[in-house]
This record gives sequence, C-alpha cells and structure tokens, in this order.
Amino acid sequence: MVSSFWLVKQEPEAYSWSTFVHDGRTVWTGVRNFQARNNLRAMKRGDRVLYYHSVSDRQVVGIAKVEREAYPDPTAKEGDWSCVDLTPHQALPKSVSLDQLKADPITCGMALIRQTRLSVTPMTHEQFQRILEMSGLRKTRGGDS
Repeated sequence: MVSSFWLVKQEPEAYSWSTFVHDGRTVWTGVRNFQARNNLRAMKRGDRVLYYHSVSDRQVVGIAKVEREAYPDPTAKEGDWSCVDLTPHQALPKSVSLDQLKADPITCGMALIRQTRLSVTPMTHEQFQRILEMSGLRKTRGGDS
C-alpha cells in the first residue's frame, strides 16, 4: 500500500503539539475550506501527517498518523464537512521553521508556502523526507521514522 503525506496547521495557542501528545488522539474538526475538506477526505488510515504550528511559531514540530478516515464533522452546524482522527507518532528532534522550508529547493514549492490559507495540504514523499532530514531524523524507506 502506498502512503500519502500531508501537513496540518494549527495555532499552538489553540491546540499545541504537546497537548496533542498528552491527549494521545484527536478528531481533526473545524475545517471550513472546500479544498482542505477534500484533502481530509483523501487521507487514508496510516498516512503520515506533519504537524505545523502556525501563526506564532511557524514551524513543523511533529509527525502524526491518520487513524480514522474521513467522516462527518460533528462540530458542523450546517454544510457537508468532514473530519479525521489523528494520533501523534513522534516529535521532531529539531523543529523545521517556515524560513527553512522557503529556502530549501525541495520544500519551497509546498502547498504550505503556495496556499498559505489552507489548513490541510498534501505533500510529496520527497518533501516529507526532506523535512525529516532537516529535523535531524534519518532518511527512511516509505516515510517511516
């Protein structure tokens, strides 16, 4: 099975990586952008997800996994919105900043940089691996670390 790779953004003041790790699992709700919703719907169980602290920190801080594929978002009062369940997999040894991502030839074209308003974006395997390398994790087969 071929995994896909994703990046989710969250303000650390609203839901930080450390809170996510403490909780052990979260329902990724509240996405109200059609493109981001479609990205959620494309996620498959086992896919790897980079966790990005937006606004104040602007850095990739950890790796999560998709545990449950898209289902109706229970926080949506109207409309056709979806959510997924995520679990924390591993903190990055060293956070990777937005400036580092913009400066790197492999990661500079990421949707995070091109479409800054999207909270859920796809990534290539190469981009995912490059961020792991930038964080100090060794290069691995299939994206596992």
